Amino acid sequence: MNTQLMKPLCWTMMLLFSLAGCTGGDWRTASREPAGIAPDPASTPEAVIQVYAASTWGWRGWFAVHTWIATKKTGEDGYTVYEVVGWRQRQGLPLVRIERDAPDRYWFGEPPRLLADRRGPGIDELIDKVDAAARSYPWGAVYKAFPGPNSNTFTAWVIKRVPELGVRLPFSAFGSGYAD
Repeated sequence: MNTQLMKPLCWTMMLLFSLAGCTGGDWRTASREPAGIAPDPASTPEAVIQVYAASTWGWRGWFAVHTWIATKKTGEDGYTVYEVVGWRQRQGLPLVRIERDAPDRYWFGEPPRLLADRRGPGIDELIDKVDAAARSYPWGAVYKAFPGPNSNTFTAWVIKRVPELGVRLPFSAFGSGYAD
């Protein structure tokens, strides 16, 4: 093959690949609405733990996901979401986000995928373990998209400390091995 033609062809292919992988629109206006996967706390008195993954924003979403954990204790009227969000650091906020929120929100336009759903007796105790593990996360002030620590490192850290959850993160949860 002609090497003079090869270089421009490679650059063109890379440009097309990166443009094709970008989500249309702007991340600031992308959907963050609930997906309707999580049970309504008003009609679900039992304890719930759910683990989610969603494709990341833009071209990285072709091969990487963001993961998080949502919990609701018995009788609670809402969920607590546990996750690490890298850009919070630039805003002077903690990387580890533990807040009352919709458990199954779209991740900036990308639909969440349910990885685990645990409910019923004994789940309140697991929620206490999830909370303790999240609060003991050792990389709360460090974020690196690759190889980690990142959002998937956080979820893997919690899962390793609460093996009763029986969750296995997908291969595309880059950074999850950093917690080993």
